[in-house]
Formats: sequence, structure tokens, C-alpha cells
Amino acid sequence: MDAPDDRHASERISMNAIQSTQNSRHSLVYGPVKSWRFGSSLGIDPIGEVSICSFNCVYCQLGQIQVHTTERRIFVPTAQIFEDLRSLSPDEKIDVVTLSGSGEPTLALNLDEILAIAKQLTKLPTVVLTNSSLLGDRMVRDALQLADIVSVKLDAISSHQWQRINQPIGTMNLPDILAGIAQFRGEYTGHLAIQTMVLSSWTTEMLEDYIQLVQRLSPDEIQLNIPSRPRALVRQLDARGNNAFESDCGDFRQINCISVDVLNALADAIYFATKIPVRCAPIALS
Repeated sequence: MDAPDDRHASERISMNAIQSTQNSRHSLVYGPVKSWRFGSSLGIDPIGEVSICSFNCVYCQLGQIQVHTTERRIFVPTAQIFEDLRSLSPDEKIDVVTLSGSGEPTLALNLDEILAIAKQLTKLPTVVLTNSSLLGDRMVRDALQLADIVSVKLDAISSHQWQRINQPIGTMNLPDILAGIAQFRGEYTGHLAIQTMVLSSWTTEMLEDYIQLVQRLSPDEIQLNIPSRPRALVRQLDARGNNAFESDCGDFRQINCISVDVLNALADAIYFATKIPVRCAPIALS
């Protein structure tokens, strides 16, 4: 977790960094990406070229997050996303449109506008992948009502584990995250999934705690995942689409995690106890 001075320094540089995204020549629409959860997924990036997030997860495919903040802003104009969507080839096979991209999508103050135009132009189901950090904000919860599927991150059941894995900025804590998910669950009328990245074997006590927690949160689906590749240490724009990156320069870190067999056994135990559908990542880290 950032020390207070480091966090403030990060937020002080954010305005210049964010301004550069608005002048980006890269498309804010990318893919389609093959997703084990959603099929052929067209990505929309509401953040832009600079990675901006309230977390700095140890497994993040984007590499080291460049700007840490919980302040909501318009990072890229809605009109630019509109134009990028309009330029799509009609021959592309797409199952869903997913908002994720270069950081935490709920930080985008125009999230509701982006979801609305995605529905208008594509006529496809919309998905938002969120780290859950802003679900305590009424405006965020209202905007997410426009999404057909929301997948909320829950990687840990203890504060220590959460700090170690997700490395949030210093203004957040796990009880508030859980309260936000619970509040959103009570209001949301779409399909709610809990996504959990499993990095190490769980003890029986950890499994029991997780089961009790998801039973209280009552999602429609649980998604268990493991890292599918090494973590880049420097910003890589292509990583937002799960594209392979060049690792011969050495700017990456290998992530050791459990096998798919262990993950599947964990999924079976969770489903047996909760009867909530559980989906698992189909590939192991090579």
C-alpha cells in the first residue's frame, strides 16, 4: 500500500496523466477478446492510455498502475467512445460488450453515458468488471443498473490478505468494500457475479469463511480465476485485451499459483455448500 506522501504525489500528477488520455490516438474500443466467462467480448476502455485504479493488484495484467485514486472524473469523452463504436466492422462476431480496459471503470464519471451508447449502438448485453471499491457511492450503483452483468472483485476474506493481494490506496478498508457489495446486491436487478483470483491454496477455515461470505452476498454466479500469464512490470496498453506481451526484455514477474485441478476442487466444494453456480478459468499458468 502506498504511504500517504506517495499517494498524494500520485494524485498530484494525475491531472497531467489523465489529460494525455484525452488526446490519445489509440481506439477506446478493442477486441473482440476471447473471454472464458463471457465468450467473444468487445472491450470498451473508459480510462484511456494511462492506467488509473484504486488498487494495484499483485497480479494485474496492466503492470504497475500509474495513477492511484478514488476520485471520479471523465477521463475520455463519451463522444470519442461513440465514434470508435460506430467505426466497428459489422462482420465481427461479438457476444457481449465489456467495460474494463486501463483501470477501474467505475472511476469514469460518464460510466452511465458509456453504457447507454454501448447498448444503443451494439444492441448487445453489457458487462462491467469492477474491483468493488466504489460501490458505496450511490451514483456508481445507479450507473451500474444500466449493465446487464456486473462482475465484482472479492479476492480475500481477511483484511491482511486483501491488503497484500489488492494493495488498495490508504483510504479504503475491506469492511467498507463488503458493505458496498452487499448494498449493491440489494439494489441491482441484473446478473451479479463475484470474481475471485485464487493465488494460493486455501485452508479449511478460509474456505468456510468464503462460503459464509458469498452466501450472505448471494450472487448469481461465482467466478474463480488464476493468473494466466506473468505480470508485466511496466505499462502495456495491449494487456487490456489479454494479448500476449513481449517478455524477452525481462519486464515481467512470474506468478506462482495453484493448479487448475486444485481450483476445480475448490469450486466443487463451494458449489456443494452454496448451490451457487461456480465457473473456473480453464487454463493454468505456464
